[in-house]
Amino acid sequence: MTATALRHDWSLQEAQELFNLPFNDLLFRAQSVHREHFDPNEVQVSTLLSIKTGACPEDCKYCPQSGHYNTGLEKEKLLEIEKVVAEARAAKQKGASRFCMGAAWRSPSKKDMPYVLDMVQQVKSLGLETCMTLGMLKEEEAKELAEAGLDYYNHNLDTSEKYYNHIITTRTYQDRLDTLDNVRKAGMKVCCGGILGMGEDEDDRVGLLVQLANLPQHPESVPVNMLVKVKGTPLEDVEDLEPFDFIRMIAVARIMMPASHVRLSAGREQMNEQMQSLCFLAGANSIFYGEKLLTTSNPEADADMQLFRKLGIRPEQREQCATEEQQEEELAEAVEYEATRHMFYDATRESA
Repeated sequence: MTATALRHDWSLQEAQELFNLPFNDLLFRAQSVHREHFDPNEVQVSTLLSIKTGACPEDCKYCPQSGHYNTGLEKEKLLEIEKVVAEARAAKQKGASRFCMGAAWRSPSKKDMPYVLDMVQQVKSLGLETCMTLGMLKEEEAKELAEAGLDYYNHNLDTSEKYYNHIITTRTYQDRLDTLDNVRKAGMKVCCGGILGMGEDEDDRVGLLVQLANLPQHPESVPVNMLVKVKGTPLEDVEDLEPFDFIRMIAVARIMMPASHVRLSAGREQMNEQMQSLCFLAGANSIFYGEKLLTTSNPEADADMQLFRKLGIRPEQREQCATEEQQEEELAEAVEYEATRHMFYDATRESA
């Protein structure tokens, strides 16, 4: 069977027609496309760490880290490299294959860049894929990160260009597109998606996906977030999102960007197991794993693994060449695992 071709010429009408399909037909089509490009029972697992929290000068209306709003969030300085590496090591032991680091900046400062580059190199040395979100990037900053070995850079568009000014006024939509272009020029992979439930309409959701799918190259990772309403932000009282609208967004993203990892991202704590399962059926094949996403909570790791077991899903493994020392460590871990596996579920290993 020929895999669905990647397109970069989607019209708003075509995307709207996908959203309007009967729910069962939409999920069948999305799952069919998904199976052409991915193992339907593997999900890529990432862990996200806030390396610098609060006091961001941007005014994103959804964000508790914005310095424009009083959300009670305690401001923190840039984390020490040793702490970041320790968190990354723990994440790998719990089954993560990618470690994402986020800083509440408009853009990285010159004095902080050496520390950030060192973080990338040290986390990468653990055998993890690396991802960062640091705000806007100039060409030279993107090049430095790429040379340090950064695999992915996250920079979301958040919503459609039409609705964007209702959410953010301190940087333009074009600023975001320029950062994505700089990341691509530097040779890094792109992680880019948006947020649902910010008061946008269906046209805005359609517009966001058309913008993403019509980029010169599809983002390798497309996080689809459901707004986490935080007291003190302008969106704290926005109307709740209809769950089926969220699932439709996942399905249409899968159809329009067949080879991208579509990430079931923020907001999972508000989703029951059944909703998450429908998202996986609709083509989501990436999650953030752990108890916190930057400053908002996330389902506990054990709950994620319990759901994986119920669905017969296993964490996607990153292919890598191990050193002799790493092979010896893995052999020792395997021996220990066999001796104790009746006591716990190890998320780093595929189930039989």
